[in-house]
Amino acid sequence: MFIPEALALVFLAAQSGAAPARVPSPALPTPVAKPTPDGPVIAFDTTLGTIQVALYATKAPLSTRNIMNYVKSGFYVGTIFHRVIPGFMVQGGGLDANMNEKPVAAPVRNEARNGLLNSRGSLSLARTSDPHSATSQFFISVKDNPALDFGISRDGWGYAVFGEVVSGMEIVDQIVAVPTSTRGPHQNVPITPVVINKARVISEPASATPPAATKAAAPSGTRPAARPKVAPKATPAAKPKPTGR
Repeated sequence: MFIPEALALVFLAAQSGAAPARVPSPALPTPVAKPTPDGPVIAFDTTLGTIQVALYATKAPLSTRNIMNYVKSGFYVGTIFHRVIPGFMVQGGGLDANMNEKPVAAPVRNEARNGLLNSRGSLSLARTSDPHSATSQFFISVKDNPALDFGISRDGWGYAVFGEVVSGMEIVDQIVAVPTSTRGPHQNVPITPVVINKARVISEPASATPPAATKAAAPSGTRPAARPKVAPKATPAAKPKPTGR
């Protein structure tokens, strides 16, 4: 029979009792280290405790400037975490305890293509089905959520990560575990409101803060034309996407 040259060498080696040469295994990819936030550190003082978040000013300058303006203007005082889903995320920053939406400023452009991932502890901007509709609302992931990342999410745009919890993740875990109910069109609403009593700046590196964030910019007073609908579950394993402005 005909044996190709390469196979013949292996055949002869086997016949002589010598072990064939080992083919080296491909090198495993080097894990990419999570970048270190280089921007301001802010704190949300809630009725369950304080959550501190460091922002990625360089990788998400528009989103950083956006939330800094809301924080400095006092916008978040009295807002609640109005949507919490175990094994997914906690969302807040736009509604008061009566489930009324607060007037917001203009939306910001989606920065989800910055390489940051929606992993446990990440702070991201919530939005509607319009990729560039994010305003004041944000969410914190309680697990890794790759389905929300740029290029993977259903619309391809994903949800822009712009911060990372550096202290108080145990508070986030408490928030996501509170009992919830449905209030009107709103699902997954904590029965006992989890209120943001105060949002404050802990530190603000001058070299890493977008210029427009150095002064408070009050919301414009415009309201969304209509409240976005909660996206249905795509599959039994999929979670509804963070919605809102």
